[in-house]
Amino acid sequence: MPAVQGLLPIREYLLVALTAAAVTYLLTGVVRKVAIRIGAIANPRARDVHVTPIPRMGGVGIYLGVAAAMGLAHQLPALSHGFDASLDAVGVLLAAGVIALIGVLDDRFELDAWTKLAGQVMCAGILVIFGVQWVSFWVPWGGTGDSFGSLLVLDKNQGALVTVVMVVVMVNAMNFVDGLDGLAGGLGFIAASATCAFSLGLLDNAGGDVGSYPPALIAATLAGACLGFLPYNFQPAKIFMGDSGSMMIGLMLAGATTSASGRVSYTRFSASDALALLSPLVVVVAVLFVPVLDLVLAVIRRTRRGQSPFAADKMHLHHRLLEIGHSQRRAVLLIYLWAGILAFGAVSVTLFDSAVVFWVIGAVLVLAALVSLVPRLRARHRPGV
Repeated sequence: MPAVQGLLPIREYLLVALTAAAVTYLLTGVVRKVAIRIGAIANPRARDVHVTPIPRMGGVGIYLGVAAAMGLAHQLPALSHGFDASLDAVGVLLAAGVIALIGVLDDRFELDAWTKLAGQVMCAGILVIFGVQWVSFWVPWGGTGDSFGSLLVLDKNQGALVTVVMVVVMVNAMNFVDGLDGLAGGLGFIAASATCAFSLGLLDNAGGDVGSYPPALIAATLAGACLGFLPYNFQPAKIFMGDSGSMMIGLMLAGATTSASGRVSYTRFSASDALALLSPLVVVVAVLFVPVLDLVLAVIRRTRRGQSPFAADKMHLHHRLLEIGHSQRRAVLLIYLWAGILAFGAVSVTLFDSAVVFWVIGAVLVLAALVSLVPRLRARHRPGV
């Protein structure tokens, strides 16, 4: 498929994102009424922060926004060619719909962990069937002669396995982090926006090749849908996204980053561009860092106690911020800050001068650390403490 000459379709991506936001915002109120009618209600539990019953199943509104935006993109002349060049966006949309449906069943009937895991693996398999899987990435070893590093090429089975593992990890990480009003939705918006920016950089480097359209499209629709959902979900929440939303966000983030990984042109890099060569992995790690860190700490904590990794507790990162003394809103905004620094910092490193970016990121990290510790520092200096 030949490249589309001219400027990047930034306005079209922005229109698609705004459409996803508008449709999600308009339909989430309807979904809320349906959730109440069918009994998809989150009653307060010992580990929960909310104290009154709140409807869930908000992921349906998010998915409808994504689907509407994808449909618009298919009709836009500037973006429609991307659907002809690749089935990535269609595969992600189908897999997201299936996992949202599984989430709806869990929101209403509380499925067991193994049933949900089987559904997650099945949805990852849908991505693989549509060709959304890791195919190669650069590693800093195995070079010969004057070359530094080598390209690690995965066969179909290896690529499929890596993709399934990544999808399952990301889906569960987003599910685990969904513990405060607006937290998962905001993290989804930040991660999707960073992934979209990275994908647009790849699209620019590819000279506007329409084969590089899907990653940015997937990320743009998800970012817009998460933004449209936040007015209903930010504290105090009127509706929770439930597993139908958190699992879908995780799958779409994994799908977008996996789709982007196959669009990196390694031939344009030299040995001195080691960080840029690792850009797909750097962005993936940064986007996943906060939720995956929470997931890993939870698994370690629970297995050391002899509990199931899926057992619930009140020791997640957001719970710890509440214990320090932050309010719900401040805790959520702090996690937004950390996630934004890591995700957009990683994307900036791949697009701009690394030295400048590192200095800026370092300064912002110090500021974020001080803001995070303010309640504890105040407590230590309080008279009588």
